[in-house]
Amino acid sequence: MNTQYAWFALFGIILYVIAVDENVAKAVDYVITLTKNNFRKQWWWLTNDPRNPVVKYLMWRRSMKLAKELRAKIDKKLKEKNG
Repeated sequence: MNTQYAWFALFGIILYVIAVDENVAKAVDYVITLTKNNFRKQWWWLTNDPRNPVVKYLMWRRSMKLAKELRAKIDKKLKEKNG
């Protein structure tokens, strides 16, 4: 129970300082924004890194699908051109 009171007191002091000093509020907002952006950057990198085998497979599958579509269009145009 004492640990809970210590955390409560710590956050209470932090909230008091944020309410009293505008610069501290701006700094806290900056730190929260920075943390959120770093998390988003890491998430983007994990989901788009070409060294990741899952991402590599998804890129391969998308490329093969596009290649098949393009090949079908080219064959169709050649067939129309040649009669």
